[in-house]
Amino acid sequence: MKINLENSIKNDKYTEYIYDTFDIQNREKTETEISFNLSEAKSFDWNIGIIYGSSGSGKTSILKQMGNLASSDFDREKSLISNFDWLEPKEASLLLSSMGLSSVPTWLRPFHLLSNGEQFRAELAYKVANAKDNEVVLIDEFTSVVDRDVAKSMSFAVQKYIRKHNKRMIVASCHYDVMEWLTPDWICSPQKKEGLLERGQWLRQSRPEIELRAHRVEPSAWDLFKEHHYLTSKGSKAFSHYLFTWNNKPVGIVVVSPLPSAHLKNAFRGSRTVILPDFQGLGIGAVASDFIGAIYRNAGRRYYTKTIHPALGEYRNGSDSWRGTPDNGKIRKQRKALSNYDSHWQSKRRASYCHEYIGESLGGYEDLLKPIKEMRESKKIN
Repeated sequence: MKINLENSIKNDKYTEYIYDTFDIQNREKTETEISFNLSEAKSFDWNIGIIYGSSGSGKTSILKQMGNLASSDFDREKSLISNFDWLEPKEASLLLSSMGLSSVPTWLRPFHLLSNGEQFRAELAYKVANAKDNEVVLIDEFTSVVDRDVAKSMSFAVQKYIRKHNKRMIVASCHYDVMEWLTPDWICSPQKKEGLLERGQWLRQSRPEIELRAHRVEPSAWDLFKEHHYLTSKGSKAFSHYLFTWNNKPVGIVVVSPLPSAHLKNAFRGSRTVILPDFQGLGIGAVASDFIGAIYRNAGRRYYTKTIHPALGEYRNGSDSWRGTPDNGKIRKQRKALSNYDSHWQSKRRASYCHEYIGESLGGYEDLLKPIKEMRESKKIN
């Protein structure tokens, strides 16, 4: 198939200058021919296709031939999650989490106050979830407005959702780096082989490994993450803070507090696990939580967690590394708070995911467990 784009030229002194300087012969109209052939896509089952090429190659024109590219119409007066009102509230929260938009405070903001990356994910969630059976979701300029590491995170999150729910999506992009994260079933470029569809197992290889680095950091590091957590933003200098970075960028934090208990000795609780919105959907929160549990277990400490976040809670429910406590999934009765921090939990009567880490221990990271004051003094000496 070919798309012919023609446009009449309104001549003036500027166009006349171009004609004279560069010896342009056609002075009446501009013409562009775009070739593509996606007919083979009808002969096999697929979930994700990519139309790729440089700017101006005709990607958007191809998508327009296939359907509607209109943007989602978000109500500026409503919270983001309220715009998904054809779903039940729990379904809407699970949808946003599945698309890598897991920051609860973000769900409560209107669309126009979100970051570029958050807006893009929200658009994806809206279009994908609102698509009718057998309808192909069309996304133009895929990840063009975001940082490239953020683009990888988005790509991996959306492809997981698309495949899990057996939907179909075609994206247009000039960025080749998203391919190994989207793992498409086919690709097509109007600049290559007359726009023929290309297939191959090489397209469906697993995504690249993510190398995280863990750092013991000062409590002030919490300031970068606090607005993205669903509980109170207050922290404590007595807690231990573990920062996780990817490609030298901060992506997440785990905050650990002592667990006051008359029955448990040497016990600790993961009181906060926050992944920045741009990097949600990659499973970083689960990996970071497991890592902290493993190094605490190696030190002979018991490590517990409590959350109401469905994505992280359901992950632990299904993991052999975590064991649900007797309170898992239950609404706990009020009891006397053992600390000011603990009183926050007791004031909230809601079902929570409660677990103890029972997975393998991990040695070699003993320095991360040292008191922060001792680590400061060690750096001064060195």
